[in-house]
Amino acid sequence: MIRVALAGNPNVGKSTLFNALTKLRQHTGNWAGKTVETARGEYDFKGERYQLIDLPGTYSLAVHSQEEAVARDYIQSGQADGVVVVCDATCLERNLILVLQVMELTGKVLVCVNLMDEAKRLGIDVDLSALEKRLGVPVVGTAGGRQEGLENLKSAIARLVGVDAPASPRREVQERVTLAERYAAQVVRNQEEGQLRRQQRLDRLLTSKSTGIPLMLLLLGLVVWLTVAGANGPSALLTALFARVGVVLEGWFSETPAWLSGILLDGVYRVTAWVVAVMLPPMAIFFPLFTLLEDLGYLPRVAFVMDHAFQRCRTCGKQCLTMCMSMGCNACGVTGCRIIDSPRERLIAILTSSFVPCNGKFPTLIALITIFFVGGRAGLLASLEGAALLLGTLVLGVAGTLACSRLLSATVLRGMPSSFALELPPFRRPRVGEVIVRSVLDRTLFVLGRAVAVAAPAGAVIWLMANVMVGNSSLLAHCTGFLDPFAKLFGLDGVILMAFILGWPANEIVLPVMLMSYLATGSLVEFDDLAALGQLLTQQGWTWVTAVCTMLFSLFHWPCSTTCLTIYKETGSVKWTALAVVLPTVLGLGLCFAVSATAKVLGLG
Repeated sequence: MIRVALAGNPNVGKSTLFNALTKLRQHTGNWAGKTVETARGEYDFKGERYQLIDLPGTYSLAVHSQEEAVARDYIQSGQADGVVVVCDATCLERNLILVLQVMELTGKVLVCVNLMDEAKRLGIDVDLSALEKRLGVPVVGTAGGRQEGLENLKSAIARLVGVDAPASPRREVQERVTLAERYAAQVVRNQEEGQLRRQQRLDRLLTSKSTGIPLMLLLLGLVVWLTVAGANGPSALLTALFARVGVVLEGWFSETPAWLSGILLDGVYRVTAWVVAVMLPPMAIFFPLFTLLEDLGYLPRVAFVMDHAFQRCRTCGKQCLTMCMSMGCNACGVTGCRIIDSPRERLIAILTSSFVPCNGKFPTLIALITIFFVGGRAGLLASLEGAALLLGTLVLGVAGTLACSRLLSATVLRGMPSSFALELPPFRRPRVGEVIVRSVLDRTLFVLGRAVAVAAPAGAVIWLMANVMVGNSSLLAHCTGFLDPFAKLFGLDGVILMAFILGWPANEIVLPVMLMSYLATGSLVEFDDLAALGQLLTQQGWTWVTAVCTMLFSLFHWPCSTTCLTIYKETGSVKWTALAVVLPTVLGLGLCFAVSATAKVLGLG
């Protein structure tokens, strides 16, 4: 099999080309001894089988991160029969620096100038023949999003692997920059200045100190509102569907022992069904919206706007991007920390990844906001008010992230912030179809699968605790009674605290475990009517102080089991995983104690 490596800067469309060539005949995995992921895929051309190795995106082969080390070592090893360096036609000069570095390691280099359609829209003309003459290696133009130029690319790769060219002589960094500037000036012409000026005006609007943060909050609020408002209907439909399936399953298990049907139906099935019904709709909305912003080119602007705040905390501005990923799933945010070059700053981002609420925490937050602060009102104004309060909760999570990042930087992870290269790619029309497929397959179903894997056994444990009797009370009732005095110090009660403990496998089940404990039903209870839910909570002694403390603890408490496992896999350390559990929990309990004590002193409870 002929092996061809794909190299390139981030955001040059490398993955799009990879997907277009391999047609999903691919698999992913980590490099040996590294947590850096790679994708490998295959395609056939004129009777030959080619394997594509998608190297991590990197701006340079000077080793400052694991990604750069992996890319350099693989190219230098000679395992690839050829290397295709993918460049962005809209900003060719910066990309050529990597091309020159790769040429110093191997003579079998093909330059693929991608995003030619974007360059044309911006009035940028790239003379591919002139570039080929100056570099001395073959150059091909493509538009990967439209699948244009793929056959030419395949033909050029076939010719490349049959050529034995010597590598270029090594150059100093500044010499590479000078050459890249000279070559770009000779082959690139800007014909349409209007488009570039419009991009620059939009960049000034989105990245300035006066307008960047308000627009970012407004856009985040819109995404949150769309997620909250759009998930209600699908969640109700899924709940009804699972209820019907549950009735069928009860008929099938009618002859089985009560304890077995209880564990499988009331335990495993109900908990899993609840997690799917509550978690899938918001993820199916949030992840595509997030991916659209990513595809549009907006997220690097967010990192630029937030960079100053993170620099003040002696961390990396890229942590803002991982924080955004954590809003979908904290485990995804932990994995996303790989983009941070500095090991110290990467560890800080990992340890604070659970401070931003994920989709699993949204149901509890939304329900409590609606019951105690929106008053159960319906309509557009009420939904906007609820979205604003939820946005405020997210902002509080960001503030907690910054504060604890600064604390870690000043104590166990001392150090100054490192510099990093931040690309502001041109705004692009999102490829909606590809975005939906990528967000659903790569993110939504992946996260949902991991949540279901831990929710199913958790359901069995919860059912056993609720149904195993010790004396006249269930094991669950004994545990909640034992925790009650301690929980009261923080404005909670034993049921609430126990629900968070049992919700460790998946945050989605915290609220239903509370209801099961309050009603002593022995199985999860679903409340379609928030008014009835509010009445039940009020009867159990809840006040607005209880609601605030529960929301605070929902925002700041130990990461879920999936996130803890991911943290351990990324750090390889029990110590750092334990700190990632202790840090948000201490903050959450401290805030709850402060709110509860203040309310008691002022007589507001």
